[in-house]
Amino acid sequence: MRYFTLLLITYLFVGCSTQQTVVAQDSNTLKNITLEDIWQDGTFRTERMNALNSMKGDFYTLLDFNRETRSTAVVKYSYQTLEKVSTIVDSKNLADLAYFESYAFNADETKLLLSAESEPIYRHSENALFYVYDLKTKKLQKVADEKIQQVTFSPDSNKIAYVFKNNIYIFNLKENRLDQITFDGKINHIINGITDWVYEEEFGFVRAFQWNADGTSLAFLRFDESEVPEFTMMRYGDDLYPYPHTFKYPKAGEKNSDVSLYLYPMGAKSATKIELGDYEYIPRLKWTKDANLLAVQTTNRRQNSLKLHLVDNRTQRAKLVFDEKSDTYVNVRDVLTFLDDNSFIWSSERDGFDHLYHYQVDGKLINQITKGNWDVIKFYGADEKNKQLFYQSVEDGSINKTVYSISFNGKNKKRLSPDHGMNRASFSKNRKYFINNFSDVSTPSIYTLHTSDGKLLKKVKDNKDVQQKLAAYKVSQKEFSTITTKDGTFNMWMIKPLDFDQNIKYPVLMYQYSGPGVQTVQNSWNGYDDYWYYMLAAKGYIVVSVDGRGTGGKGAAFTKVTYKELGKYETIDQIEAAIELGNRAYIDADRIGIWGWSYGGFTSSNALLKGGDVFKMAIAVAPVTNWRLYDTVYTERYMQTPQENPKGYDQNSPLFFADQLKGKYLLVHGSGDDNVHVQNSMQMINALITADVPFDSELYPDRTHGIYRGKNTRLHLYKKMTDFILKNL
Repeated sequence: MRYFTLLLITYLFVGCSTQQTVVAQDSNTLKNITLEDIWQDGTFRTERMNALNSMKGDFYTLLDFNRETRSTAVVKYSYQTLEKVSTIVDSKNLADLAYFESYAFNADETKLLLSAESEPIYRHSENALFYVYDLKTKKLQKVADEKIQQVTFSPDSNKIAYVFKNNIYIFNLKENRLDQITFDGKINHIINGITDWVYEEEFGFVRAFQWNADGTSLAFLRFDESEVPEFTMMRYGDDLYPYPHTFKYPKAGEKNSDVSLYLYPMGAKSATKIELGDYEYIPRLKWTKDANLLAVQTTNRRQNSLKLHLVDNRTQRAKLVFDEKSDTYVNVRDVLTFLDDNSFIWSSERDGFDHLYHYQVDGKLINQITKGNWDVIKFYGADEKNKQLFYQSVEDGSINKTVYSISFNGKNKKRLSPDHGMNRASFSKNRKYFINNFSDVSTPSIYTLHTSDGKLLKKVKDNKDVQQKLAAYKVSQKEFSTITTKDGTFNMWMIKPLDFDQNIKYPVLMYQYSGPGVQTVQNSWNGYDDYWYYMLAAKGYIVVSVDGRGTGGKGAAFTKVTYKELGKYETIDQIEAAIELGNRAYIDADRIGIWGWSYGGFTSSNALLKGGDVFKMAIAVAPVTNWRLYDTVYTERYMQTPQENPKGYDQNSPLFFADQLKGKYLLVHGSGDDNVHVQNSMQMINALITADVPFDSELYPDRTHGIYRGKNTRLHLYKKMTDFILKNL
């Protein structure tokens, strides 16, 4: 259920969103935001920096899309001047490739991998055609005639590894020779070098092979999913007969893939399986700076023991470095970064908050680098010459994210991004510069260039035109505050009608996600949904979001309180927040509704069923209705297995409380949802029918979890939800 972006290149992502300070003027002269503005015309779309990739020296590249010529180019810029240096490649000049979608450099930046005609498989995976472009000769070489996956240069730039039909291949560029490394790959049985569905979704990576530092060895994972239960969805399309789509999906308590680690030295007859002791998952593998040392993370099925191993490439033996344990669960460590001496940076919640630690290669702790009652959110890397680390944290307040530098010894901490709000950095390879992407509740994304000590050099790009455009519409100010219930104080934002009158009682729509570690209350220029909230506010509604217990930004104890009882405290906090809101003079306590998507749909369903005297209506889009129906990795991390914790599963499942429905309920799902299966909604519908209670539902054929593919899909969905709110709230 977690969402990651894993690409061959570094993306600087900017949400296309809303909220800004409106120039005071008569609201009668302002235009109304329409759903067509949001979902059809892209009226408020912000500009972003596409596929920013830092190069050696003081340069970076961007992917340039030319809508008129329908071509793409990789353009090189200078960090010092921000001026264009050159166009590295333009598809207009390529005879066999009119358009490409992504690019990646080799290690010495003499070649590019270009992808085209991609076809999505699941949320992060895809097949595509790949080409090698030589910057010196200007020649284009097709890697394979077929669409392939996860094409990756070796560090010596002489070879390319990729996966085709679940087997690994290595293409030798110098010798123009293709070698097949594995031979047992078979759909829905054996996967080599690519993760299975649940790893892709919950551990957030697709490429399960890694080159060592000198390109002489390849480490990869092999998934035996033969015994994993299959899930089948019908595809309807436009054909005369629908057809089944069957894939392996391990639901909570069921059999996972048997995953094993292999090492393949170049030129060997076969790969060697590496023994790692007892484990259930191998969620990360990464070569150290030493070409003979591979770092591997393993975890048990309950995910409360995360082990770090070092595998010697010469002896092919694994050594346990340390085992991090928890009474609840340990999140997989993405921070793991090896320095030139093979000491490494690691993150841990051992003191109650997520912080950075420095270890020797043998696992001996050197020191804890960051400290405080706040979490490190992202690690940007190290400047070893100056003994500095760069990171993003919430120490500026849990609704803000700020960029900092700090010395290896934990001293000389410096704030690098000056403004309060959402700050995301993209550092140059030499760590001399970074481009900061800043937004807050009243400012759409601004890109600025800084030196590594935070000095502002130049503005790169802003979105003032969006602010100017919005000034002509009825857009209120999003207000941040906290709300206190009997169980605690929680972050909240509220959007009131532009002509708000405290003597009038307004209906309220509450929005939440509520899932572990996820925040919806953040000081940023948010997503498309905000335009919808401003549209609703213009129609006389107050829209509110509350981050209750279990959400992120406030340390491990706040997030992990929901362990073994997903849905219990999240539902209580939404109900209690609604009660507190209803006590305010300007809110109509009899007209409070709630909605959410995915985990948020799970919570909104529970809130309506268990808080029927509080909520008048609820909308649940693609909801989990019983955690027994969701996957092993995510569900068991927070709930253990259904066999171990049956009450935790059943006491918080809306399926078992359908007969308590009092308010109006809209249930929405896509039939092609490979993540939260439509089975969840079908079982919920059956429970409601059995209870003989009225409800509304909408099914979107073949749409996945995001319900967006196909002309007018999102427009239709939001019209449906808007009409439901106007009618029932």
